[in-house]
Amino acid sequence: MPSDTKARIQAVARELFAEQGVQNTSLRQISDRLGITKPALYYHFASRDDLVRSIVQPLVEDFERFTATREPGDPRALLDDYFELMWRHRDVIGMMVRDISILSYLDLGMRMFEWRRELIALLLSPDLTPAQQIRATVALGGMADCTVEYAGLPLDEVKPTAVAAAADALGL
Repeated sequence: MPSDTKARIQAVARELFAEQGVQNTSLRQISDRLGITKPALYYHFASRDDLVRSIVQPLVEDFERFTATREPGDPRALLDDYFELMWRHRDVIGMMVRDISILSYLDLGMRMFEWRRELIALLLSPDLTPAQQIRATVALGGMADCTVEYAGLPLDEVKPTAVAAAADALGL
Protein backbone atom coordinates (compact mmCIF):
# COMPACT_ATOMS: atom_id res chain seq x y z
CA MET A 1 0.00 0.00 0.00
CA PRO A 2 1.59 3.30 -1.05
CA SER A 3 2.00 6.03 1.53
CA ASP A 4 -0.37 8.98 1.38
CA THR A 5 2.39 11.25 0.02
CA LYS A 6 3.41 8.65 -2.54
CA ALA A 7 -0.21 8.28 -3.69
CA ARG A 8 -0.57 12.08 -3.93
CA ILE A 9 2.61 12.28 -6.02
CA GLN A 10 1.29 9.57 -8.36
CA ALA A 11 -2.10 11.30 -8.68
CA VAL A 12 -0.54 14.68 -9.57
CA ALA A 13 1.92 13.00 -11.94
CA ARG A 14 -1.00 11.24 -13.71
CA GLU A 15 -2.73 14.59 -14.19
CA LEU A 16 0.38 16.31 -15.53
CA PHE A 17 1.38 13.36 -17.71
CA ALA A 18 -2.12 13.32 -19.19
CA GLU A 19 -2.05 17.09 -19.80
CA GLN A 20 1.53 17.50 -21.05
CA GLY A 21 2.94 14.04 -21.72
CA VAL A 22 5.65 12.30 -19.75
CA GLN A 23 8.59 13.85 -21.59
CA ASN A 24 7.26 17.39 -21.08
CA THR A 25 6.63 16.97 -17.34
CA SER A 26 9.45 17.59 -14.91
CA LEU A 27 9.71 16.42 -11.34
CA ARG A 28 9.95 20.11 -10.42
CA GLN A 29 6.48 20.71 -11.90
CA ILE A 30 5.10 17.78 -9.91
CA SER A 31 6.70 18.92 -6.65
CA ASP A 32 5.57 22.52 -7.23
CA ARG A 33 1.96 21.48 -7.81
CA LEU A 34 2.06 19.37 -4.65
CA GLY A 35 3.74 22.09 -2.61
CA ILE A 36 6.59 19.80 -1.58
CA THR A 37 10.31 20.07 -2.15
CA LYS A 38 12.00 18.21 -4.96
CA PRO A 39 14.11 16.23 -2.43
CA ALA A 40 10.85 15.12 -0.74
CA LEU A 41 9.68 13.81 -4.11
CA TYR A 42 13.04 12.06 -4.63
CA TYR A 43 12.56 10.35 -1.27
CA HIS A 44 9.62 8.47 -2.82
CA PHE A 45 10.79 8.19 -6.45
CA ALA A 46 14.43 8.23 -7.57
CA SER A 47 13.52 9.50 -11.05
CA ARG A 48 10.68 10.36 -13.39
CA ASP A 49 11.10 6.88 -14.91
CA ASP A 50 10.58 5.27 -11.48
CA LEU A 51 7.46 7.38 -11.03
CA VAL A 52 6.06 6.39 -14.43
CA ARG A 53 6.81 2.72 -13.76
CA SER A 54 4.98 2.94 -10.42
CA ILE A 55 1.91 4.31 -12.23
CA VAL A 56 2.02 1.70 -15.02
CA GLN A 57 2.84 -1.31 -12.79
CA PRO A 58 -0.70 -1.85 -11.42
CA LEU A 59 -2.06 -2.01 -15.00
CA VAL A 60 0.60 -4.59 -15.92
CA GLU A 61 -0.14 -6.69 -12.83
CA ASP A 62 -3.91 -6.61 -13.38
CA PHE A 63 -3.67 -7.49 -17.08
CA GLU A 64 -1.17 -10.28 -16.41
CA ARG A 65 -3.45 -11.72 -13.72
CA PHE A 66 -6.51 -11.36 -15.96
CA THR A 67 -5.01 -13.22 -18.91
CA ALA A 68 -3.36 -15.86 -16.70
CA THR A 69 -6.49 -16.76 -14.74
CA ARG A 70 -9.16 -16.74 -17.46
CA GLU A 71 -10.44 -19.87 -19.13
CA PRO A 72 -12.29 -20.04 -22.44
CA GLY A 73 -15.98 -19.64 -21.79
CA ASP A 74 -18.78 -17.19 -22.33
CA PRO A 75 -17.29 -14.58 -24.72
CA ARG A 76 -19.76 -11.88 -23.65
CA ALA A 77 -18.81 -12.32 -19.99
CA LEU A 78 -15.14 -12.10 -20.96
CA LEU A 79 -15.77 -8.90 -22.94
CA ASP A 80 -17.71 -7.51 -19.98
CA ASP A 81 -14.92 -8.27 -17.50
CA TYR A 82 -12.24 -7.03 -19.90
CA PHE A 83 -14.03 -3.71 -20.34
CA GLU A 84 -14.20 -3.25 -16.57
CA LEU A 85 -10.48 -4.00 -16.30
CA MET A 86 -9.67 -1.38 -18.92
CA TRP A 87 -12.07 1.09 -17.31
CA ARG A 88 -10.21 0.78 -13.97
CA HIS A 89 -7.00 1.73 -15.78
CA ARG A 90 -8.44 4.30 -18.20
CA ASP A 91 -6.22 7.07 -16.85
CA VAL A 92 -3.06 5.09 -17.71
CA ILE A 93 -4.50 4.00 -21.06
CA GLY A 94 -5.27 7.66 -21.75
CA MET A 95 -1.70 8.59 -20.84
CA MET A 96 -0.45 5.98 -23.33
CA VAL A 97 -2.66 7.35 -26.09
CA ARG A 98 -1.44 10.89 -25.47
CA ASP A 99 2.23 9.97 -25.00
CA ILE A 100 3.36 6.86 -26.83
CA SER A 101 6.70 6.90 -25.00
CA ILE A 102 4.90 5.25 -22.05
CA LEU A 103 4.79 2.03 -24.08
CA SER A 104 8.53 1.66 -23.51
CA TYR A 105 8.07 1.38 -19.73
CA LEU A 106 8.01 -2.22 -18.50
CA ASP A 107 7.99 -3.32 -22.16
CA LEU A 108 4.34 -2.31 -22.19
CA GLY A 109 3.91 -2.17 -25.97
CA MET A 110 4.91 -5.79 -26.52
CA ARG A 111 2.97 -6.93 -23.45
CA MET A 112 -0.21 -5.29 -24.71
CA PHE A 113 0.03 -7.12 -28.03
CA GLU A 114 0.58 -10.40 -26.17
CA TRP A 115 -2.42 -9.77 -23.87
CA ARG A 116 -4.57 -9.02 -26.90
CA ARG A 117 -3.50 -12.27 -28.61
CA GLU A 118 -4.28 -14.22 -25.42
CA LEU A 119 -7.69 -12.57 -25.12
CA ILE A 120 -8.52 -13.26 -28.75
CA ALA A 121 -7.65 -16.93 -28.24
CA LEU A 122 -9.88 -17.02 -25.14
CA LEU A 123 -12.73 -15.28 -26.96
CA LEU A 124 -12.73 -17.29 -30.15
CA SER A 125 -10.01 -19.95 -30.39
CA PRO A 126 -6.27 -20.07 -30.94
CA ASP A 127 -6.67 -21.05 -34.62
CA LEU A 128 -8.38 -18.15 -36.36
CA THR A 129 -8.57 -16.95 -39.90
CA PRO A 130 -7.01 -13.56 -40.63
CA ALA A 131 -10.52 -12.10 -40.96
CA GLN A 132 -11.46 -13.34 -37.47
CA GLN A 133 -8.23 -11.94 -36.04
CA ILE A 134 -8.91 -8.56 -37.63
CA ARG A 135 -12.48 -8.49 -36.28
CA ALA A 136 -11.20 -9.36 -32.80
CA THR A 137 -8.54 -6.66 -32.97
CA VAL A 138 -11.19 -4.10 -33.96
CA ALA A 139 -13.48 -5.28 -31.15
CA LEU A 140 -10.86 -5.12 -28.39
CA GLY A 141 -9.21 -1.97 -29.71
CA GLY A 142 -12.57 -0.24 -30.02
CA MET A 143 -13.42 -1.07 -26.42
CA ALA A 144 -10.05 0.30 -25.28
CA ASP A 145 -10.68 3.50 -27.25
CA CYS A 146 -14.06 3.90 -25.55
CA THR A 147 -12.44 3.86 -22.11
CA VAL A 148 -10.37 6.90 -23.11
CA GLU A 149 -12.80 8.76 -25.37
CA TYR A 150 -15.73 8.47 -22.95
CA ALA A 151 -13.81 8.41 -19.65
CA GLY A 152 -15.90 11.33 -18.36
CA LEU A 153 -19.18 9.44 -18.73
CA PRO A 154 -20.50 6.96 -16.17
CA LEU A 155 -19.37 3.35 -16.58
CA ASP A 156 -22.96 2.12 -16.83
CA GLU A 157 -23.51 4.42 -19.79
CA VAL A 158 -20.39 3.39 -21.75
CA LYS A 159 -19.92 -0.28 -20.96
CA PRO A 160 -23.16 -1.80 -22.35
CA THR A 161 -22.79 -0.07 -25.70
CA ALA A 162 -19.05 -0.74 -26.01
CA VAL A 163 -19.42 -4.42 -25.10
CA ALA A 164 -22.41 -4.87 -27.45
CA ALA A 165 -20.47 -3.24 -30.31
CA ALA A 166 -17.46 -5.49 -29.62
CA ALA A 167 -19.71 -8.57 -29.58
CA ASP A 168 -21.21 -7.45 -32.91
CA ALA A 169 -17.75 -6.97 -34.40
CA LEU A 170 -16.89 -10.52 -33.30
CA GLY A 171 -20.12 -11.89 -34.75
CA LEU A 172 -21.37 -13.11 -31.36
